[in-house]
Amino acid sequence: MNGVWHFSFTVADLDRSVAFYRDLLGFALVHRQDQDNDYTRRLVGYPDAVLRVAQLAVPGQPRGVSSHDLELVEYVRPRGAPRDPARHLPGAAHMALTVEDARAEYTRLSAAGVRFVSPPNEITAGVNAGGAACYFLDPDDITLELVQPPPAT
Repeated sequence: MNGVWHFSFTVADLDRSVAFYRDLLGFALVHRQDQDNDYTRRLVGYPDAVLRVAQLAVPGQPRGVSSHDLELVEYVRPRGAPRDPARHLPGAAHMALTVEDARAEYTRLSAAGVRFVSPPNEITAGVNAGGAACYFLDPDDITLELVQPPPAT
C-alpha cells in the first residue's frame, strides 16, 4: 500500500449531501461528474449502473496523489433502499473530523438542525484523554464524529 486515495459514502441524494458536507461541515467541492459508462459498470459490478459523483476535500490539508478526501456517490441506477444505520452492525463505519472546540461546533450544527447522538463527551481514558468527542448523523444517517483532540502537553 502506498496511501489512501479517498473514502466514499453512498448517498440517496447527491445535491443534498454536497450541501451538507460543503455548506455545514466546510468541505471544499473539488469535482462533480456523472458516470454512465462501461468502465463504471464493470467497476461497481452492476451492468446497468449510472452514478452521480462528487469529490470533496478538507480545505488547507496537504494534497497527495489524490485531489480529494471524500467521495459521495448517488446510484441513479440501480437505486438502493436505505440500509440499517446502526453503528454496532458489522460493516458500519464512521468518519471522525477534528475540531478546535467540540462544544461550539455542537451548538452551531445543532442550531442548523443536525442530529446528534449526544452532546460532546469528555474523553477520560486512553490516548485521547483530555479531549472531547460526539457522534452525529448526516442526511443519510451515516455516522460522523466530532473530535476535539486533547491539549498538547
